[in-house]
Amino acid sequence: MGAALSVAACTHERNGPVEGHFQDFHVAQPVKNSVTVCHAYTCKMQTKFTFKDADIAEIAAIFKKVEKDDSAGEERRAIAYAIGWMETRVGKEIGTDKDRPGMDFKASGDPTQQDCVDESTNTTSYLLVLQNNGLLKHHTVGTPFAKDQLWRGVAGWTHWTAVIKDTATSQRWAVDSWIYENGENPAIVETEKWYIEDLGNLPVATR
Repeated sequence: MGAALSVAACTHERNGPVEGHFQDFHVAQPVKNSVTVCHAYTCKMQTKFTFKDADIAEIAAIFKKVEKDDSAGEERRAIAYAIGWMETRVGKEIGTDKDRPGMDFKASGDPTQQDCVDESTNTTSYLLVLQNNGLLKHHTVGTPFAKDQLWRGVAGWTHWTAVIKDTATSQRWAVDSWIYENGENPAIVETEKWYIEDLGNLPVATR
């Protein structure tokens, strides 16, 4: 992992393939529609979950319903709704539907709670399921990365996000579910604009 220091934040970039993220956190990467869901903070607990054919059909229907045109922007909006739906589907099965938004240092080890490592890993897995099923036409799944301003204390704590990349422009977009309650649409924002000015100024959910 390389670290580039800027005035805004320390950015911890991964330049390798997305598989490296799963290896670093000792999590099995998705196989077809089967994922390993991280919870209890920093992937302390890992639960297998498989999206059934009916689930994939429902996700595909979300894309058709949400997208107003065949553009990258509309696809990002559909991705947000799909990730929210997938979080809800998984949460009801494994108990993470009780996950509270943001960071709670007392919640480490609680199987119902997820930190940003859990969220970024799970979102990346869900994005790969979308990609595996041909639902991403304008984006590919990128490698998660982190930003921090540790000199600011808890307000600048290291924060991870999933990433998608626009295939036409190469613009990378952060896909961040950590900010909100389980099942809420994630924020999708350009990686260079994502996070770290302050926790109270994080982007809104993508609608």
